[in-house]
Amino acid sequence: MPSFEITPIGTVRNDRTDIQHTDNWGAVRSTITIDERFGEASLQGLEGFSHVEVLFVFDQFPEGGDYREPRPYRGRPDLPPVGVFAGRGPRRPNRIGVTCCAIESVRGRELTVVGLDAVSGTPVLDVKPTMVEFLPGEVRQPEWVSAMMSEYFQP
Repeated sequence: MPSFEITPIGTVRNDRTDIQHTDNWGAVRSTITIDERFGEASLQGLEGFSHVEVLFVFDQFPEGGDYREPRPYRGRPDLPPVGVFAGRGPRRPNRIGVTCCAIESVRGRELTVVGLDAVSGTPVLDVKPTMVEFLPGEVRQPEWVSAMMSEYFQP
């Protein structure tokens, strides 16, 4: 398959630096600084939205390896093995993450969000306003996911 190159549009700054700390993201306040090449008005209009979807790169995690075999989710033996595309963690071929976050403020090239599960220094690939029309009416997932994620976005 052909490859392509992506240049980040900004960078995450917050108090989280430990890539192994994987829970309690709900109260994490992050500021995404958009690169100056997009100008001071690049976020204009975003303040009218309550949430934004942030696409980022898990750049501080080592690249995976063999993705063919299912593995227990988050490396936990008490969880069922899943294929690489049945999870949202950093062990992925392109190490791309995406999170829907609450917008706290928009000032110039700085977007402050709450609940972004990316450590400080993470490159941001894109931000998109969350629109109701793009959200599914109903989401279904296995019961074990709800139990496992119960503390993920807790403060």
